[in-house]
Amino acid sequence: MKRPPRHGRFRPPAAAARSLDQPARDAEVVFSGFGARGEATAETLQGPLYAPFALAGETARVRIVGDRARVLEILGASPDRATPPCPHFGVCGGCQLQHWAERPQLEWKGGLVAQALAKRGLSAPVAPIVPAWGEGRRRVGLHAQREGRAVRFGFMERGGVKAASIAACPLMTPRLEAALPALEKLARSVAPAKGDAVLQTLETETGLDVDVRGAGRVGARDRQGLQALAAAAEAADLARLSLEGEVVLERRPPELRMGLAVVRPPPGSFVQATRAGEETMAALVLEALAGAHRVADLFCGVGTFALRLAQHASVWAVDGEPAMLSALKAAADRAGGALKGVETARRDLLRSPVSALELKRFDAIVFDPPRGGARLQAEQIAASRAERVAAVACDAAAFARDARALADAGFTLKVVTPIDQFRWSPHVEIVGVFTR
Repeated sequence: MKRPPRHGRFRPPAAAARSLDQPARDAEVVFSGFGARGEATAETLQGPLYAPFALAGETARVRIVGDRARVLEILGASPDRATPPCPHFGVCGGCQLQHWAERPQLEWKGGLVAQALAKRGLSAPVAPIVPAWGEGRRRVGLHAQREGRAVRFGFMERGGVKAASIAACPLMTPRLEAALPALEKLARSVAPAKGDAVLQTLETETGLDVDVRGAGRVGARDRQGLQALAAAAEAADLARLSLEGEVVLERRPPELRMGLAVVRPPPGSFVQATRAGEETMAALVLEALAGAHRVADLFCGVGTFALRLAQHASVWAVDGEPAMLSALKAAADRAGGALKGVETARRDLLRSPVSALELKRFDAIVFDPPRGGARLQAEQIAASRAERVAAVACDAAAFARDARALADAGFTLKVVTPIDQFRWSPHVEIVGVFTR
């Protein structure tokens, strides 16, 4: 990969500084570390300074507003600096770290997990981070905004005000990237007069599944308008098109294979962003809970873990979304005798966690909560009789907090595996294995 010179007139992509009611000033700074979002940090007399598109060890001329800095010129580049592969980098907000070489970037992400555990007084073997990009992102949210007669279509720009129009995207699977022109035509049909619509797009084995949010419901469009949308879906060869979760046209049922089962996810439902990420996490969970006879899967979604675990154990799958639970149960029923048995239950686990008493019949538990973690549910798991727990998370700080609750109840955190599913971003996935 071509690298910029260590000295000279290298200029990073332009990016807007945060607007603050403070005067701007130019300065030359030396960056010494990284913040939690992957921004380079520098210590100044006024306190820490944060700058996107810079790296630790670099000297740069910057424009400072408050504690934020916009890089004007890199005067001495780090040997870890890389040439961004995407022409939209720096404007599009989909990636933050394309300027950073792969190896040190992965090491930094793995270090975020170890640091979060240390802050909670926890120590455990942290396995090497697993790159799980696979073919690329199969699930994306693409924004459509009207600007005069034109429509801006793509990811949000840095700062989150406008959509950055994109013609290509190295984050996406080849199939999804090839569909961008057709999706842009669809975006012109759904972009509202004000605000923006989001095309929540998922690549499935039978085609693209698009659920449009922010463009009004099906009942708000007349017959002619719905026919136009259906024609756009036909032209884009979509498997299904929905508005706010209501199906406009289903040409083929969208399908995802999970172990021996085939799931037909409801419109806009959550699945892991990459196929490789899902398979990596599932393999780690299955290994952690191997030999269990009765497993509780909390925050089960459409069955990422439950349907695979059910090949070897009976599974109780709990989630707060009825449509996803229905899809999971239907997939299990279609799999028939290939699975040991799957029961489902609807519960808002963040507000009404499954109690330790309810969990007493399970010898193993997996839980995969939203980004903020699940403190109340973790406390009930800690009080249960389960011998093994697999905790899946997408935020290191929330994972460490929930892990502390388990450790305080006598669980041992045997191993933690960081997973890099969101390439060129500061996000990191985690699978932790607890025993007692």
